[in-house]
Amino acid sequence: MSDQLPETAPPTPAIQPERPADPPVPASLVPGPSVPSPYVPASYAPTLPELDSPSSPDSPAPAHHPIPNWLRQIERVLRVLVRLYLGLLVCFAPWYPQAWDDNPLFSQPASLHHFITLGAVRGIVSGLGILNLWIALTESLHSSQDPNT
Repeated sequence: MSDQLPETAPPTPAIQPERPADPPVPASLVPGPSVPSPYVPASYAPTLPELDSPSSPDSPAPAHHPIPNWLRQIERVLRVLVRLYLGLLVCFAPWYPQAWDDNPLFSQPASLHHFITLGAVRGIVSGLGILNLWIALTESLHSSQDPNT
């Protein structure tokens, strides 16, 4: 037996057919100052108004209507009232058995019911309620000191 392997010819590179030349790009697709992308024709390009000057001398500049002070005050009072209500609810709900211990959302898995009834979990939830009350109090004092913010 001979230990020689038959000689093989070196691999020949695959011959690729020549690709036809790309067609010329129309002038409307060439990027320029008015066309943001080479794929969007000039007729589809969005036109944005100039922010520094009005579009025509006859048209007035858009009027800026500030929010009335009474509306700001009502919004602040409502925001503080909602935060106070939610803070009281979250603060006292863990210690109210009908809302916490007998809640059907917590009683399905036994492990969740056991976890929810732990004193540390009740304390953390109550702490979040106290934090919400603190935020409401701080905001009410802040809004009474500075009417512009």
